[in-house]
Amino acid sequence: MVNYPVGDLVKERVKAMGVKPFYKTFEHNGVTGPNIATVFSDQGAGIRAPVVFYNRANEAAATLDEGDIDWAAAIGGGVRVFHSGGLYTGLSESTPKVIIEGMKAAKAAGALVSFDLNYRAKLWKFKGGVEKCQEVMGEICQHVDILLGNEEDLQMALGFAGPDVEKEGKLDPSGFFAMLGAVRARFPQLVVIATTLREVVQTNKHNWSAVAWVKGSEPIVAPRAELGVLDRVGGGDGFASGFLFGLLTGKTPEECVKLGWAHGALLTTTCGDTTMVKTSQVEHLAGMGSARIQR
Repeated sequence: MVNYPVGDLVKERVKAMGVKPFYKTFEHNGVTGPNIATVFSDQGAGIRAPVVFYNRANEAAATLDEGDIDWAAAIGGGVRVFHSGGLYTGLSESTPKVIIEGMKAAKAAGALVSFDLNYRAKLWKFKGGVEKCQEVMGEICQHVDILLGNEEDLQMALGFAGPDVEKEGKLDPSGFFAMLGAVRARFPQLVVIATTLREVVQTNKHNWSAVAWVKGSEPIVAPRAELGVLDRVGGGDGFASGFLFGLLTGKTPEECVKLGWAHGALLTTTCGDTTMVKTSQVEHLAGMGSARIQR
């Protein structure tokens, strides 16, 4: 956290969303930073594709290193799932160490470890490219129980051979399931491997589904939905949080996948990549409720 106006805005939003923070605070020098990253997104429209622009110059979070976070305070008190993602790993040489340190602390506390691969070529381009990404992600995934990532993530971030991600029939789960054997053989500790499936017809029209392998269950495929998209950014994170919500509330594997699928779908109907929908709305859609007006 940086002590300057952007930091004040972030702290306000974190508090409003009911999240308990654990900050290491930096003082801004008045000119160049350190800064809190800002990410700008052109939502696109119709045939004009959306574009994400990262402004992460002199980012405070990239300077974090082992020992900077009091994991006993953050993990203690009954934390059941530790979740992180691939974007943070690509910021500096030290950020993967921070994630692994947190994962080890979570494991020691008896929590499950969840990780979203989130391969982003723009971030890894300046950190050694695909080769460096695969080296870092491979080490991190040794500590993971719940792995989230689509075919492209598995190929680019971890180096698994797989189908052409640009091929037709993007809602066909066969390509994802075909890769599971190799993923499970390399990371035998995994208990969940899951991802969303998205076919982009136009910027504001997507076909949407999700798939998962859960240890002890048959492969699961979510329903197919046609989405009228307002803002596509955040759908994958919506799936992850919906799935984990189901897991933490004792739902069956199929129900967890449907909750993730529903939450990710609903997130595309609001601006921004943080959720603005209610649990009841997610459960309504997961139960295959309609979009008829509720009076």
